[in-house]
Amino acid sequence: MAYRMAVGINGVERELTIEAHRSLLSVLREDLGLTGPKEGCDDSECGACMVLIDGAPVNACSYLAAQADGREVTTVEGVARGASLNDLQRIFLEEGAAQCGFCTPGVIISAEALLATNAQPTEDDVRTALSGNLCRCTGYQKIIRAVLRTADERSGSAG
Repeated sequence: MAYRMAVGINGVERELTIEAHRSLLSVLREDLGLTGPKEGCDDSECGACMVLIDGAPVNACSYLAAQADGREVTTVEGVARGASLNDLQRIFLEEGAAQCGFCTPGVIISAEALLATNAQPTEDDVRTALSGNLCRCTGYQKIIRAVLRTADERSGSAG
């Protein structure tokens, strides 16, 4: 069954006709070419598909695209500032927090959601916020350091 919807994707209003059973992840990747969100587990376990829906982190693999009707969806592509990385993305690279990169888009999304609601998180806050994101490469220390450094730089209390 076809479903017609209007949704904001990374700040751009889009009108889409989709099959009602499709996941938001499949529409983002297959129809819109937004390949930042990854399909890892397809079961909301790994966080590789994380996007923001109206500012809240959501696993796009288990979220029906039709549920996004009338909402604003932000993918990792929308976090960047045009062709330039934002500060969190830049700091992830500088801190070596992105290794293979598969989980990185979801982690960036979860970290942005945290920093939007808590400008000065503790290490425990970061660990809790990222608890839905699995990473097999980094051991998390560099990721946590990158999020905390971003918070410090955004608040002007760095170094």
